[in-house]
Amino acid sequence: MKYGFIKTAAATPKIRVADCDFNANQITASVKEAYNNGASLVVFPELCVTGYTCSDLFLQSTLLKAAENAVLKIKNDTKELDIVSVVGVPIAVKQSLYNCGVVICKGEILGAVPKINIPNYSEFYEARHFASGKKLFENVMYAGQDSVLISDTQLFECENIPDFVFGVEICEDLWVASSPSVRLARNGANIICNLSSSDDLIGKAQYRRDLVKMQSAKLCCGYVYCDSGFGESTTDMVFSGQNIISENGTIISESCRFNQGIIYADIDIERIAGERRKTNTFTPDDSDGEILISQAFEIPLKKTELNRTFPCTPFVPSDKADLENRCEEILTIQATGLATRLAHTGISNVVLGLSGGLDSTLALIVCVHAFDMLSLDKKNIHTVTMPCFGTTKRTKSNAEKLAEAYGVSFEEINITNAVRQHFSDIGHNEKVTDITYENSQARERTQVLMDLSNKYNGLVIGTGDLSELALGWATYNGDHMSMYAVNASIPKTLVRYLTAYEAHKSNGTLKEVLLDVLDTPVSPELLPPDKNGDIAQKTEDVVGPYELHDFFLYYMVRFGYSPSKIYYIAKKSFKEKYSDEVIKKWLTVFIKRFFAQQFKRSCLPDGPKVGSVTLSPRSDWRMPSDASVNIWLKELENI
Repeated sequence: MKYGFIKTAAATPKIRVADCDFNANQITASVKEAYNNGASLVVFPELCVTGYTCSDLFLQSTLLKAAENAVLKIKNDTKELDIVSVVGVPIAVKQSLYNCGVVICKGEILGAVPKINIPNYSEFYEARHFASGKKLFENVMYAGQDSVLISDTQLFECENIPDFVFGVEICEDLWVASSPSVRLARNGANIICNLSSSDDLIGKAQYRRDLVKMQSAKLCCGYVYCDSGFGESTTDMVFSGQNIISENGTIISESCRFNQGIIYADIDIERIAGERRKTNTFTPDDSDGEILISQAFEIPLKKTELNRTFPCTPFVPSDKADLENRCEEILTIQATGLATRLAHTGISNVVLGLSGGLDSTLALIVCVHAFDMLSLDKKNIHTVTMPCFGTTKRTKSNAEKLAEAYGVSFEEINITNAVRQHFSDIGHNEKVTDITYENSQARERTQVLMDLSNKYNGLVIGTGDLSELALGWATYNGDHMSMYAVNASIPKTLVRYLTAYEAHKSNGTLKEVLLDVLDTPVSPELLPPDKNGDIAQKTEDVVGPYELHDFFLYYMVRFGYSPSKIYYIAKKSFKEKYSDEVIKKWLTVFIKRFFAQQFKRSCLPDGPKVGSVTLSPRSDWRMPSDASVNIWLKELENI
C-alpha cells in the first residue's frame, strides 16, 4: 500500500486438536481470505497446526510428522499468493522439540523461530514437552525443503519495501522481563508478530491488552498479537481468541473475544521508522555476541483501500471520559508552569489583555488556576480590555463579565486616539485598512500591557496559541510577544475544548459568558465591524478552517508526514465535510505559511510544553527561518 502502510492480519481459525489436515485447510483458507482482503502479513496462533492443548501427544512422532505434512500443504496451497504467513507448529530437532513460528512466503519457508521462554507453572506445563530455543541455530530438512533455519536470530525483510521488516516471538516471550522483541526491534524490526495461546481468566484480557499496547509503545513498533480460540481443548482452560494489533502505544484493531476469524490493521511502517530516527535510541544490539540474520522476501505493493481511520481532531481525545481527564491535566500543567514562574521570580501580579475571545479567555482560566495554587489574591490578576476600531460590543461585554465572574481586576483603556496619533506620526491614512492599519493596533495593545506590567510589577501573560504560531497568524512584537505564553502549545481545536470543559464545571453568569465566548467567531477584531455591529473579520475566512490546519500540523510535525501523505489521510478523514480541492487549497496555504513564518517562532517567549507537538525553538522545533518550501510545494502540486 502507498505511503508506508502495510495491511496486517491476525487470524484465529477454528481448529481441531491433533487434526493437522483439518487445521491446515482452515489455515490455508484464512491465508487466502487475508490475501483477498489486501493483507501483506498474516499471523496465526501458537501451535495452531496441531492445537496448543495436545499435551503429551506432542511426544508422538505421528503427530509431529502430520504437522510437518500440514506445513508442506499450507506452503504449497498458498504459493501463488503475495502474502507472508506466520504459522505455529512443533518441530523436532535432534533430541529436542521446539515450539516454533514458521514464516512462509510464496511456497517457501523463510525460516522458523523457536519460543525462548518456556512456561512451567499453573496450567502451563510446556517444559514437559518443549525446550527453549535460545542459542539454537540449526539448518534442517523440513516440509519438503532441504534447508530451513531454526533460530531466534532472524529478521524477515522485504527487499522492495525497505521499512517492512518483522520479527517473531511466541506467547510467553512477551510476558517476561527481557523479551526477544526488544533485540529484534533494536536491530530493525518495525513489526513484531506474536503467536500466542493465552487462556482467559478474570481480568486477564485487560492485562493482555495493556501489555501489547505498552510493548508496541516502548519498542516503537507495530505489534500483531494472535491468540488461540475455539477448538482448543477446554479440559482445564478456555481460550478467547483475543487478537490485538497495536502501533506505537495505540491499539488500532482488536477482535471480539470468544470468537474466531480475522482482524486487520494498516500499520504505518514509515511513521514507525520516522519515530525511531527522531528518538535516536534504536541502535543495533549485539551485546550477546549474536548477529541477527536477515531473511529476504519480496511482495509487491498492493493497491488496497486504507481501512484505518485518522481522527479529525488528533489533539483532542475522542472518548468523553478521557477528554475530561485530559482537559483537567492540561489546565493543571499550564497553571503549574505559570505558578512556578511566579514563585521563582517572587512576582505576585500578572497583566493580561482580555479581548473576550477564546485565547485570552483560556489564558485567564489558567491564571485563575495558578493563583489558586499559590493562594494569591485574584485581584492581582490585572485584566485589560483595549477597544479600538474593530472591537464589538459583544466581545467587550464578555471580557467585562469574565473579569467580574472570576473576581479579577479589570480596566478599560481605549487605544483609538493613541493609534490615530501613531498613524499621524508615520503618515498612514486611516481609511486604508491594510496590514499597517491592523498591526498598529496589535502593537499598541502590547505596548500598553508591557507598560502596565511595570506599573503593577507583574508578568505579561501571552494568549497566542499553537495553531497561530504554526500559521504565523500573529503580529510580530505585538500579540506575538509576552513574558510567559501559557497557550503556546495548545492548538485552536483544543483551546475550544478546554474552555468548554471550564464552562461545564461552572455555573451562573460565568457559565453563560463562557458559552457565549465559545459561540463567538474567531477574530483578531482589527477591522471595523459590519453594519450591524458584528464581527466582520473572521480568521478562518482568511487562513482557512483551524480543524484542517491542526490536522496538518499534527501529522507534519509529530510524524514528519509528507504533503502527499497528509493530503491522502485528510481526504479520508474529512470526506464528509470538505472537497478534495478545498483540502488541497488549505494544505498549500498551511505549508507556505508554516515555512514563511518560522522567524516568528524563532524568538518565542517561554511557555509550558503540554503535548507531543510544540514549536518552541529551544527544544522541540528547530528550523532555519530561511528554509526553502519548494520541494514540499512541488510534491503537493504533483498529486
